[in-house]
Amino acid sequence: MPESRPPLPPFTRETAILKVRAAEDGWNSRDPQRVSLAYSIDSRWRNRSEFVTGREQIVAFLTRKWSRELDYRLIKELWAFDGNRIAVRFAYECHDAAGKWYRSYGNENWEFDKDGLMTHRHASINDLSIQESERLFHWPIGRRPDDHPSLSELGL
Repeated sequence: MPESRPPLPPFTRETAILKVRAAEDGWNSRDPQRVSLAYSIDSRWRNRSEFVTGREQIVAFLTRKWSRELDYRLIKELWAFDGNRIAVRFAYECHDAAGKWYRSYGNENWEFDKDGLMTHRHASINDLSIQESERLFHWPIGRRPDDHPSLSELGL
């Protein structure tokens, strides 16, 4: 029986928002194996200038990412949707091993199969060096609290 990851396409505004929040929650877990299960076995990514194919490479990529992007906190926001595709904008904050903080901004285009697994992820990301005092994402590591401001509410 095939894996299924509701909500399933075709997306409505409500189900697209749920899908975006589920993705945000997964990435905020910083658990590469858990996150990889939202993607098809042969999922294809472009993340900045890196190309990743399949869950094994996704796990390796995320393991490397979160070993250097410390105290990672992410907010995703729905931008657009149609059928089995969703576009999001996002921002995340993290610091490196030396304690230097960054806010990274980006856009992602997602495509899903009929079982709700992401088959394609195209991410464009820009990094901004920030002072620790400029941080906006202060919840405890893990899921963003429901009452935390969105990107739009934060003016991002």
